[in-house]
Amino acid sequence: MINLNVERKALAGWIAEGASVLDLGCGDGELLAHLISAKHVRAQGIELSEQAISHCVAQGLSVFQQDIDTGLSEYSDNAFDYVILNQTLQQVKKPAFALQEALRVGKRVIVGIPNFAYYKARASIFRGRVPVTASLPYQWHDTPNLHFLSLLDFKDYCKNHNITIQCTFYAASNREVKVWPNLLAEVGYFLLSKPAV
Repeated sequence: MINLNVERKALAGWIAEGASVLDLGCGDGELLAHLISAKHVRAQGIELSEQAISHCVAQGLSVFQQDIDTGLSEYSDNAFDYVILNQTLQQVKKPAFALQEALRVGKRVIVGIPNFAYYKARASIFRGRVPVTASLPYQWHDTPNLHFLSLLDFKDYCKNHNITIQCTFYAASNREVKVWPNLLAEVGYFLLSKPAV
């Protein structure tokens, strides 16, 4: 997986001091804990794994068990300054619905996705193998990923659905990638705002 320091550089830089944050699929809460410490955010997480939730609660984090594929009906429109979907969108059954709900309850949405078009992943496919990379560390039989997308696929989706990409950050081998990200970046991070009405 990508080093948390790279994610911190990408994500924490976009989040305002003291903002309200909802992290969808927050895992063990490392990013939430960092944002609370570094940016003094008011943070809440949603996670499906009971083990991950226990780890979060042991750290004093506010995390609830919920399947985000069912929606976020308990939250009102614009309830949070930021909603985070980091390494989550490709794992949900209904990514379009999850993103729509995130954009509804958040004034801005941060999405982090593994890039299935990363050159090492492409090379694996060329050799006839399912890709296994730092950002895609699972074998075919135990992967949580249900959807396979590239950075260009996600950009096209946003364009076609009138979702504004305000900022991007691409990374590979724990460093920023500035050229040819769809080929050279393992992961991409996107700061989104709502579709224009």
